[in-house]
Order: sequence, then structure tokens, then C-alpha cells
Amino acid sequence: MILILGATSDIGGEIARLACAGEDVVLAARRPTAAGELAAKLEVLGAKSVHILPFDALHLNEHRALIHQARALAGDISLAVVAFGMLGEQERAESEEEHAVEIATLDYTAQISMLTVLADELRTQATPAAIVAFSSIAGWRARRANYVYGSTKAGLDAFCQGLSDALHGSNVRLITARPGFVIGSMTTGMTPAPMSVYPIDVAQAVLKAVKEKKSSATLWVPGRLRLLAWVMRVVPRGVWRKMPR
Repeated sequence: MILILGATSDIGGEIARLACAGEDVVLAARRPTAAGELAAKLEVLGAKSVHILPFDALHLNEHRALIHQARALAGDISLAVVAFGMLGEQERAESEEEHAVEIATLDYTAQISMLTVLADELRTQATPAAIVAFSSIAGWRARRANYVYGSTKAGLDAFCQGLSDALHGSNVRLITARPGFVIGSMTTGMTPAPMSVYPIDVAQAVLKAVKEKKSSATLWVPGRLRLLAWVMRVVPRGVWRKMPR
């Protein structure tokens, strides 16, 4: 079974479309009705069955129950995609602590809660499984222009590296994607950065890693973004603080 947590996300939807043929799919979304269009497309694309579950990632105490519910509907999970999150508004977060905490809770705390639950639950399965999490170039070195969001990705990335090591030797793998600027609904109206990608690009890279069926992996998307990341590390602080989002 394929489980998409955050089924209204662009990347989560693309992964579901590319991987659904012949599979049972569970779409978990905060707005279940908004996932209806995707569910219909998956059925046309050959999904064996499609189920939609209501899911609010901020309700941390419901994460494990959601996984139990999904497994009761469609059996063992072969692929779980943690695709929920928000970009937030940096300027607003600098004056409204509630918004800063909202970003941090959804993009970090809720992520590590769900990843912990998934790792724990899937290790009990007989079926091998892959978990997908999304870091970002924004977490490689936090910028003045989006440091609240960037800080959550930095923390999440560190967590994922440790979780990957903890899962080594088990029947569960963690694929951590580090995409650059993704041109999609979350970034509408923003000027694309160098080496920008589309949701389909990220989905294809993730599924390629999943299909290799090796150990856990961390992916730069696109691959050449790795070189830019290392350059970013050595840019002087005075220059770096003037960098745009």
C-alpha cells in the first residue's frame, strides 16, 4: 500500500500518480474533499483501490492512530510519503510568534512525530517499506529572507540523517529529498531561483531511489545542486545576509 500524508501537496500528488498503478493507495489530507480529484485520477491511472482519510498533522496524538487506520484499510505499507508542510510568511513570523511556532510545529515537530511513528510501525511489518521525507536547500544554510522555514528544514534534515542510521539493517529505508526551489502552488508568485525544479522532477527522483531497493539515501534534486550547496557554505556572512529567498 502507498500512503501519502499530505495528499494535496504538489509533490505528494505527483508521486501518487507515478506509482499508483496496481497499488492500493491511501490519501491522508487535512481537507479530504480537496483530495477527491487526485483520487479520481489515480483510479483512472490503474490504482487497485483508493481511500481518503482526514488527517491534521498538527494533531500529534493522532499520528499513530492514522497509521493503524490506513493499514486496516489497505494492508501493509510499502511506501509512505510525508509530504505535508508550509512555507509560511517570514515577515509575519518575525512579529507574530504564533505564526513562527505554527511553521516550526508543522514543518519540524509534526514531521519528526510522524517519521518516528512510521519507523516504529513499519519495522513490525513482514513487508519491506520505504519512507520519504522532504528536506530542502533552504535548510543547508539559513538565509535572512526565510530563516524560520530554513531552520525547520535544517533540523529535519539532521533528524533524517540520524533516523537513516537507526534504520540501517532493518526492513525500512528512509529516502530524504533535498530539492532546490520547487515551482508549484506553494511558491506561486515568487521568482524561481537558479536550478529550480518542478514537482514532477522531485517525484521522479524520489521514485527512482525507491525502486533501486538499496539502503537509505539522501537526494539533491537536481543532482548538480550539491555543488551550489557547498559554495553556499563559504559565502561570507556579510554577503549571505543579503541573499534573497
